[in-house]
This record gives sequence, C-alpha cells and structure tokens, in this order.
Amino acid sequence: MPPRNYLNRSLGDGIRTIGFRKWYERELLSSHAHMLLALLSTIALMAIMELFHGATVSQKFLNTGLFILSGAVALWSLRRYLYLLSHAEAVADQANCPQCAEYGRLSVVEEDRHNERLLVKCRKCSHEWTLIP
Repeated sequence: MPPRNYLNRSLGDGIRTIGFRKWYERELLSSHAHMLLALLSTIALMAIMELFHGATVSQKFLNTGLFILSGAVALWSLRRYLYLLSHAEAVADQANCPQCAEYGRLSVVEEDRHNERLLVKCRKCSHEWTLIP
C-alpha cells in the first residue's frame, strides 16, 4: 500500500468517503493554494533582489541562500499547482455518465491501483464505466 497523503486523498478514497463533487472541490482548492504560494514566493524573490542593493558581503551570501530557497519553493509550488489542476480537470471530464449524462453522481465499484483505473457506477441509472485518473 502506498504511503498516505493526508493533504490530498486518492480519487477512489475521496469518492468513497466524501463523494466526487467534494473531492473535486478540495483538489481545486488545494491547487489554488499552491498557486498562492507560488505568487508569494515570487514576491519574496523580488524583495530579496531589492535587498542586494547596498548589502555587505555576508548579507549578500545570506540573500543568495534565501533567493535560491524562494526560487525552489516557487518552482515546486507552481509544478504542484499545474499537476493538481490538470489531474482534477482530467477526471472531471470523465465524470459524466455515458448513459444518462448525469454529472458527478457516482460511486466506486472497484479500484484497480495496479492499472490505475477506477470502475464507477452512476447513482441515477446504475450504469458502470471506467475512470482513468
């Protein structure tokens, strides 16, 4: 069993416990929180660049370390934002029932973690189809 990520549930666990719509909402909120972190890190980068002006050598070394750290955080959070957003949108595109076109009202029938597929069933018409996360 893979290690549990407490911040973002897997698709199967999320649908089972809180439902698809809540899982989707939480994925979007989490992705946008990462976007905010990227924005704040970029602002920190600009502020650190201002600190270079008129600083001593030891302060410049400290500022260089902070600049590298802020840049790494900005890049990581931007990558995480793009991954979470694209993952949530890819799954949401598949959440319409092919038979009755009901959106997001589904329950998990079977989860195949090895092939990364999720067999789901529509709550309205009981039609089954496969989601590929």
